[in-house]
Amino acid sequence: MRPGFVRGAPYFMASIDAPAAPSRLGRILRQVGATLITLLITFVGLLAVTFIISRVVPIDPVMSILGERATEAQIAETRTKLGLDRPLWMQFGIYVNDALHGDLGTSIRTKKPVVAEIARYFPATLELSTLATIIGVIIGIPAGVLAATKPGSLLDQAVRLIGLMGYSMPVFWLGLIGLLLFYGQLGWVSGPGRLDAAFDMTMQFELTQYTGMILIDTALNGQWDMFANAVSHIILPASLLGYLSMAYISRMTRSFMMNELGQEYITTARVKGMPERRVIWVHALKNVMVPLITVVALSYAFLLEGAVLTETIFAWPGLGRYITDALLVADMPAVLGGTVVVGAVYIGINMVSDLLYRLADPRAR
Repeated sequence: MRPGFVRGAPYFMASIDAPAAPSRLGRILRQVGATLITLLITFVGLLAVTFIISRVVPIDPVMSILGERATEAQIAETRTKLGLDRPLWMQFGIYVNDALHGDLGTSIRTKKPVVAEIARYFPATLELSTLATIIGVIIGIPAGVLAATKPGSLLDQAVRLIGLMGYSMPVFWLGLIGLLLFYGQLGWVSGPGRLDAAFDMTMQFELTQYTGMILIDTALNGQWDMFANAVSHIILPASLLGYLSMAYISRMTRSFMMNELGQEYITTARVKGMPERRVIWVHALKNVMVPLITVVALSYAFLLEGAVLTETIFAWPGLGRYITDALLVADMPAVLGGTVVVGAVYIGINMVSDLLYRLADPRAR
């Protein structure tokens, strides 16, 4: 056996391969640490913006709590209790510390913790936006792919027209027309709200709420009559928001697919006799899914934070309506707390999108 070799393998190969795993693990840990630091900095920046807004708006939180007939002693005591008599940098430090510990203040209107109220309202928005995004993805991606495979055809023009209408028509107008047609005239769906009044008492006292989302909780409890009623209530607003999501997703899918179908590897696959269906739905769509992850994530985040008008029209007790009602009565702790939650959700969705992007595209790792 020649020196430097063991069973035909060089000694230096073992010395190089041994630290490979720790090096890769260290790289992953550094990436995770950098991501967490970025998220923390972004969240603190979000808190800084909301803190500045709370100090800029011409609303005195002390007077909102006590009312105009409060005495000077009561005002001074409340201002000290809230920490408003301290320097701004100290107030911001207290605000950040409370937010990181899950304390977003107390609602002036209801005298309850803002976090507790948001926990009660947010599942309704999450349920509505998730179903709408699913509808948008299921319809939007195939429509965009089919339109890209036949540019200039009647199908392509129809997809582009439907997408343009989704961009152009105001959401409140679509909601009112939908209620008038499908609820008022045809009676195909139920009216505003999440449930009929007959099921409200059942939901409050007999239904075990695991997630706060009615469709999931009623299914887990075996309350199928209530489940059907919830579906009849949510299908119209979810379809409306799903249409808006579909318009965006289909347009971006068409653009990505048309660019991908012009690549050389697609031409090579066709020349080699690969079936057209496999070329489009396997090879081209697989590469398109990487940027589509970001598109779907942004659409989902937009629905979570932008469903205010839809929730108002359909009397949907979600986070958007909660923030709107709080704003009308100048309940700034509730408004700012809801804004912080929406921003945190947006940051979280972007983080998940970035993670999925790395998993789908080995080059991004």
